[in-house]
Amino acid sequence: MTNEQIERYSRHIILKQVGGKGQEKLLNGKVLVIGTGGLGAPAAMYLAAAGVGHIGLVDFDVVDLSNLQRQIIHQTKDVGKPKILSAEETIHEMNPDVAVHTYHEMVHAANIRDIIRDQDYDFIIDGTDNFPAKFLINDACVFEKKAYSHAGIIRFQGQLMTYVPGQGPCYRCVFPTMPPKDAVPTCRQAGVLGVMGGIIGTLQATEALKYLLGIGDLLTGFLLTYDALTMTFRKIRIPRNHDCAVCGDHPTITELIDYEQPSCDLRTH
Repeated sequence: MTNEQIERYSRHIILKQVGGKGQEKLLNGKVLVIGTGGLGAPAAMYLAAAGVGHIGLVDFDVVDLSNLQRQIIHQTKDVGKPKILSAEETIHEMNPDVAVHTYHEMVHAANIRDIIRDQDYDFIIDGTDNFPAKFLINDACVFEKKAYSHAGIIRFQGQLMTYVPGQGPCYRCVFPTMPPKDAVPTCRQAGVLGVMGGIIGTLQATEALKYLLGIGDLLTGFLLTYDALTMTFRKIRIPRNHDCAVCGDHPTITELIDYEQPSCDLRTH
């Protein structure tokens, strides 16, 4: 590392669990963030600040004024700009060490595996806000044998879990099938407290950093829920479903599926 990098990451380097070797792992690390909205925005910013050397950003949308209440990687001047370009500019201003790889497209069955393979990403962050994308990301990560963090937010609640191949349940072990149409309101319909993305998205970034560093206990085998109104976290143990259609002993889903019916993702627990 250069002298400037040693100074920039000095608070990491003095941690015995990180040190210089750990910081070099981060600088060589590759994390793909799918969605640069409420969850992906803070996750990407903290990954960049931490010195993750390669960050992929996937988003097809443009910045809207209503995004700015929670999507902190974007600014008022960015309204109307593609989100991946706005996010890339913010990351480069924050940390020029980071190489940003942008994908201005919606993930679907035909492209997601190629995107994951493009830089051979180490870890995936699901920052999307709809069920079809979440099931798609889960299945793609299982097929590609990639670790990833799932999360969802709505109103004053959030949830997250981490999937690591061979170490615990996947998203479908907990939520086997798509919910019925209109069973869950969208964030636009139900609303969301702006800081929820920061709280849960930052936890997703934490999981990614721990995975790259090989330290601590990941949320494998657990669903972590958060209620902002009661300021309560619950860590719920979730077993691997050996009959899971994707990661089970005898999988029945062997190809990616493009589902319809977008809606924000959070069930009541």
